[in-house]
Amino acid sequence: MDVKPQMKQAIFLVWLLMVPAGLWFTYNTYPPDISGHWIDILAFLLLTSIVATMPIVINNMFIFLIQWVALATFLRFGLFVEIVFAQIAVVVLLLKLRILRKGELFRLPLNLNMFFLVSFISGMFYYYLGGQPGPSLTHDTRSLWLAALYVVVNYLLNQIIISCNLYFIYKIKESYFGKDFFVETITTIITFPIGFVLYILYHQVGILALLFVGIPFVSLSIVFNLYYSSQKINENLKKAAEIGHQMAERLYVNDVLDLFIQKLSEMLPVDYAYILEADGDELQLIRRMEAGAVMPNEILSLKKNEGISGMVWAKQKSFLFTSRKEWQQYAADNIPNDVESMIGVPIMRSKKLIGVLLLASKRKRAYEKSQLMIIDILCSHFAVAIENANNYEQTKRQSEHCALTNLYNYRYFETMLTEEFEKLNRFERQMLSLVILDIDHFKQINDTYGHQSGNEILRELASRLSKLVGGRGTVARYGGEEFVVLLPDLSKEETYQMAEQIRKMISNWPFTLQQTMDLDKPQQKVMITASIGIATAPEDAEDSLALIRHADRALYVGAKRAGRNRVAEYSSC
Repeated sequence: MDVKPQMKQAIFLVWLLMVPAGLWFTYNTYPPDISGHWIDILAFLLLTSIVATMPIVINNMFIFLIQWVALATFLRFGLFVEIVFAQIAVVVLLLKLRILRKGELFRLPLNLNMFFLVSFISGMFYYYLGGQPGPSLTHDTRSLWLAALYVVVNYLLNQIIISCNLYFIYKIKESYFGKDFFVETITTIITFPIGFVLYILYHQVGILALLFVGIPFVSLSIVFNLYYSSQKINENLKKAAEIGHQMAERLYVNDVLDLFIQKLSEMLPVDYAYILEADGDELQLIRRMEAGAVMPNEILSLKKNEGISGMVWAKQKSFLFTSRKEWQQYAADNIPNDVESMIGVPIMRSKKLIGVLLLASKRKRAYEKSQLMIIDILCSHFAVAIENANNYEQTKRQSEHCALTNLYNYRYFETMLTEEFEKLNRFERQMLSLVILDIDHFKQINDTYGHQSGNEILRELASRLSKLVGGRGTVARYGGEEFVVLLPDLSKEETYQMAEQIRKMISNWPFTLQQTMDLDKPQQKVMITASIGIATAPEDAEDSLALIRHADRALYVGAKRAGRNRVAEYSSC
């Protein structure tokens, strides 16, 4: 929720003009009864501060339950003391929630303004109706009703001002009266009577009342927060298991990396994320995410004990840093200058470190120790998913590629040809051309120089074809000494020109043989030629099998029988 700079400045200005003047007015109009009660006032202030540091978390929302102490403070010491205590409580709460960072400082005067207005208006309303400081609620029914009315006005003002802040400052158009409103209303109804109990008991037993009421309430807050923490950990454990299943379903390494980074960013305040892979005696960066975008892997490799990642690698343990001062002395990872909090976690598989995860946030104390366990579990799932994806990609590559030439094999070529014909039928392609070439007199080469030399020629020819065709088409080994080139959206004339380039590239440049059967001449240069046939769909064929058949016919009838070392295109005549 972005707030314009002009609005932030206006919020600071409103506090400066309103709160000091309001305090001066309140002190002079309704002077507080504080003479001789300094110990009691300090005790109330201490209770206020303690309660402020213990907001109850319900439905992922922090509920600030200071109202009951504020009510007792108002009834006992008057409006001025209650306003001062409320201002102090806001500061304590925001420090506890760690949100007073650069760019968010306006939230301090914003909340101070809100609590001042709520206290001031509801207090003035109470006094206007004839309410007095220190009423006897057990004997004076009218004072009890006035105090209850003060509570209602206080609560309504709080909700109205929150709604105005959301609408005018944060520009949130949704209805405020949702689940969060309901939860806060219920907790307010429950806690406000505690304020009456505290005030009445204070009149009976004095300062001990703060212990009798405060200790059970603080204990209850601790129990609620512990319950919330355990509940949050359980939810994160479930999420970690779900993420593990999702990563296991990904077949490709890049998909696993992207999902891992995405889910970490959803669970944690991540501004920067780095995944490094252990490669020999170095850590190589394989994924870099900054400000939600995947960035080029430009960071240099790291060695053991070099930088935070190297330290995680060397010690094979996790590290948590809450501010820049804690990790700056170790940094050699080219960490951005605005990073404060950081987590480094080893990625282990079968008790062996295979990588390091580095997460960073611009906020101080952005991460908690309990989150290390969740991240460690996710890293375990990630290590398994990466291994499975690597195995799948390797198996897939082996099944689709020729082991000798490293080109695509016949199986992959058939699949791609079928897919390209489907695109042609859907008019996503205008035409589809096929080139088939066969090395002339290849058996003679094997007989003369040996099969190992023949394999060398096949490998070099594959390399030459890949470089010449580039991204314009797909090169595959069709079988034996035959190769195919699939050229989407290339006309027959353009295909013929490319086929001629291929023929000349083969016939004009000798092939170097490193191993031959002639021991006196281990390295020799050999000249070879190739015959080539071409066909284009839909001009020459209506389906994939016909395209192969017609290009093959052009090869053997139009090129081989005509004398070899030539290009022939299919003709139905």
